[in-house]
Amino acid sequence: MLTSHLHAVFGAIVVTFGFWLVWGELPVVLVAAIALAVAGFLVWRGKTIAHVWAWSCVLLGLASAAWPMATMVQVRMEAAAGADPSDEAMEQILTAVVAGLVSSVFWISFGSGIFRWIKRKKLEQAEVEAEVADGKRSQKQSQNRR
Repeated sequence: MLTSHLHAVFGAIVVTFGFWLVWGELPVVLVAAIALAVAGFLVWRGKTIAHVWAWSCVLLGLASAAWPMATMVQVRMEAAAGADPSDEAMEQILTAVVAGLVSSVFWISFGSGIFRWIKRKKLEQAEVEAEVADGKRSQKQSQNRR
């Protein structure tokens, strides 16, 4: 239990760093709030270390998906009222859209792959337990027949 909580803290640091990269400069209070919220979520949903990191990957994917939107908002705020964004700002938006889409797909796919791996391991464990239980039942039945 303590190990998964420790991994939840590490996962929260990674996800918070990802959000910080997306938004650029954030107030320290907001960074701390994000870190605490993510850590609380990972402790709540992270039953195992694998669950913690799967959720961390999914949250990183969501942060990456928010990157283009955050860039567009920042460019809009920097642009004067009614002025068109500069070519440099448009390049910044294009870079954010392409990189954000690629990294978002990667992280969400990676996280869902971890979730599928967890599910497969649970099914394999259940099959092994069922085989062991069937073996014990057949041993008892053969002993009762004697």
